[in-house]
Amino acid sequence: MTNPPHPTDSLLGLSKEDLESYFTSEGEKPYRAKQVLEWLYQQRVNEIDEMSNLSAPMREKLEARFHINNLKHVETKGSEDTTRKFLFKLDDGRYVETVFIPASKGLKGKQSSRKTICVSSQVGCAYGCKFCASGLAGFTRNLTAAEIVGQMLSVEQITGEKINNIVFMGMGEPLANLKNLIKALEIITSHWGLNIGARSITVSTSGLAPAIRKLAEFPVPIRLAISLHGATDEVRDRIMPVNSKWQIKELFDSLHYWRQFKKQKISLEYILIKDVNDDLEQAHILAKRAKGINAKVNLIPYNTVEGLEWVRPTEEHCYAFRDVVASYGINTTLRLEKGSDINAACGQLRLKKETAEGIVKAPVKAGR
Repeated sequence: MTNPPHPTDSLLGLSKEDLESYFTSEGEKPYRAKQVLEWLYQQRVNEIDEMSNLSAPMREKLEARFHINNLKHVETKGSEDTTRKFLFKLDDGRYVETVFIPASKGLKGKQSSRKTICVSSQVGCAYGCKFCASGLAGFTRNLTAAEIVGQMLSVEQITGEKINNIVFMGMGEPLANLKNLIKALEIITSHWGLNIGARSITVSTSGLAPAIRKLAEFPVPIRLAISLHGATDEVRDRIMPVNSKWQIKELFDSLHYWRQFKKQKISLEYILIKDVNDDLEQAHILAKRAKGINAKVNLIPYNTVEGLEWVRPTEEHCYAFRDVVASYGINTTLRLEKGSDINAACGQLRLKKETAEGIVKAPVKAGR
């Protein structure tokens, strides 16, 4: 353990090695770490005092240094049968959003077993993607590994559902919080932690090329999704400020590097915005770029965000764009997303809450 814990540390942010180090430093046997981890991730206790195979003095010592989950559930949008968004309050009074997407019908009308959670990695975002509400009030801070893991435990407790698919596509830029992201991924994928298969985890990024290279070397086969949203620098510059730092060539060079370490197909995410990036010429260029890295393409019609003036293309035009990309032999999905009725676009629920409480000022309405 590099730094000793302080009284506000969460046990959810500690690895097996961290806990073994802690117990050794306290004159206890390392196997106590295994006991604590079983209480956290198998028994799912909410209080340290419930860890009954630890002595009372040991529980008191742990309680003086740690807590378990500091997320407080304050609001839910959606119903039990649909996509639900949960708003959680953090210790510092800020808010974070998490979305649960239940199993849906798969091929031939059969019920899918996939139960997905869309996890946030930051409070706000510094990257200012023009279609997104997460950055309207600016960036506040990174989430800790414990706050990332805590979202999953909280949602499972609220819904009574066992999550088996995770996407880092909520508030924030995951690769700008790389240290805590990697720590959370270790806890999520390890047999002593949440034990979720790495192939069921997707990390989405707006295109931080150097961090993509670093994450490529993380030795578990997680999946990668790129928020592309423009097939040329000219178009992407209008939507993704990050493109001014790492343009498309450098981004795709990092994706070629990623493919040296990971076998799973990269996903190119492309939000279709009327008269901005939905020209069919972009569809042809997008298809060629996807083909160059053997990627799949997910097309998402723009989800209206209060305070922004972007417009969603017609459904007919979205299908035409999809057909062009698919004509190149690219695995292409047009996602008529769930959740448009629950402020599901990243950051909207948090923004409303923090604005109402005076934590942030109401954002200025953005133009094109």
